[in-house]
Amino acid sequence: MSAPERIPPRSLTAAGAGDGAGDGAALGGLLARGELTVRGRIREASNAALFCTVSHEGRQAPCVYKPVAGERPLWDFPDGTLAGREVAAYEVSEATGWGLVPPTVLRDGPYGEGMCQLWIDVHAEAELLALVDGEEPEPGWKAIGFAEVGEGRTALLVHADDERLRRLAVLDAVINNADRKGGHLLPTADGRLYGIDHGVTFNVENKLRTLLWGWAGEPLTPEALDVLKGLRDALDGALGERLGGLITPAEIDATRARVDALLTSGTHPEPSGEWPAIPWPPV
Repeated sequence: MSAPERIPPRSLTAAGAGDGAGDGAALGGLLARGELTVRGRIREASNAALFCTVSHEGRQAPCVYKPVAGERPLWDFPDGTLAGREVAAYEVSEATGWGLVPPTVLRDGPYGEGMCQLWIDVHAEAELLALVDGEEPEPGWKAIGFAEVGEGRTALLVHADDERLRRLAVLDAVINNADRKGGHLLPTADGRLYGIDHGVTFNVENKLRTLLWGWAGEPLTPEALDVLKGLRDALDGALGERLGGLITPAEIDATRARVDALLTSGTHPEPSGEWPAIPWPPV
């Protein structure tokens, strides 16, 4: 790509950290039942986010613990609900079969109830976002929009034309993600991609705000349509029951409606114009 300014992925590294989710069920049990030991705080997080280790029956894993007590009040989301929304996003991700969210549970911890999620090591060389000169992206990239880069200069913000990102764009449309930033994309050394920070999701109003607009208006893939059909059935069954303990009945109904809308249109959603389309800061 010509004259690129690479946007580095968020650096999340720690001694002993894991680089993949592995066996989700086993890790979920470890996260739910293990003893949490706080090792430090993730300072760039907007809400209290603590780096921990969780240990149980000789097994240990690094994780992130976000206590409800450390959540900042938001005008458009009920207080004390962000942790539950993070777990709900994991449940929906698992129901798709795409495994896009690290294992996540709701549990008690050193500072009360909160979300506990497996820590993911990032492959720093993976390139998912970039700023480039020109008005059109090169092959292999999708345009997001233009951004001011200083000294009166404008550059085109692009994301990779990547199947993993496209799946995540579908998931975000389902869960109504209001904050898909570049720093929330975690590619791993084994080629997987995870999305994190799903506290502002599942609102009944359309709040989709993301960097992954490159496919807006394009037809959904056959795979995505099949996944959405299965997800719609699951929402009327076991998945809906699990979500019932995490988000409200109205929010579950709104999730069903979003899936129905995607299946009816058969296309990726476009910005509504009623809500800022891109989060700020974007990374």
